[in-house]
Amino acid sequence: MTPCLQLHDDTQLLQLGLGLWRVPDSAAASLVRSAVDAGYRLFDTAWVYFNEKGTGEGLRTAAVPREQLYVSTKLWNKHQGFDSALRAFDTSLELLGLDYVDLYLMHWPAPALDQYVETWRAFIRLRGEGRVRSIGVCNFQESHLQRLLAETGVAPVLNQVELHPMLQQRTLREFHRRAGIVTQSWSPLAQGKLFGNDTLARIAARHQKTTAQVMLRWHLQNGLAVIPKSVDPARIRENLGVFDFELDPADMRVIEGLDQGFRIGPDPDSYSQL
Repeated sequence: MTPCLQLHDDTQLLQLGLGLWRVPDSAAASLVRSAVDAGYRLFDTAWVYFNEKGTGEGLRTAAVPREQLYVSTKLWNKHQGFDSALRAFDTSLELLGLDYVDLYLMHWPAPALDQYVETWRAFIRLRGEGRVRSIGVCNFQESHLQRLLAETGVAPVLNQVELHPMLQQRTLREFHRRAGIVTQSWSPLAQGKLFGNDTLARIAARHQKTTAQVMLRWHLQNGLAVIPKSVDPARIRENLGVFDFELDPADMRVIEGLDQGFRIGPDPDSYSQL
């Protein structure tokens, strides 16, 4: 059974879920249903993934009740601003075909737009209306988070950031810890760039696991939430097979040594694509 992390708004977050980035809308419904059958209960989508409709269909027709599922989606940059964010949320909720979402995330700070604080105020309103259970952000740096706190007094429950053994984000994670913000890792498997890594392969062989499972286990043992993405049913099931073993302290130290500060995705300080 997937463990949960406590959020500061008194809700809980499943520690492992399925990311739906680059899943075609036409394939999303069947993929979500099969993932539910495999044991997944948390699903992470976004407006800019253009698969909210298919994701929602899969959730609504899954073999478990809605209240047992955890759904997060994200606001895209061009929809930032107070009124625009409220309208964008209505659109996402309509596409999903749901009455509420469990977690609504601001996809990027997009600092050049300078709208993330007023956007955050819209998020606070949505949470107050009950159509969103929890509110959080993605790709925010410490300076962005500090500004949200200073100007609204409301901390995100979660910051979803690029995080994997080659980009371990230790300074940001420590700030999150002090602020009571959960860290959720996107691209937790470094988009396959470490699948051939000899160090990870040796650890995996000792535990009779795959390198992907070792990396996911590293995230979990660091107290991180994680949303690996896959469209391969076998890989989707494999990614759940990380709760029956544990990395020892020596394994953890070796993986810590893989940190290169290597970023696959954009730099949050400069990325403001519309």
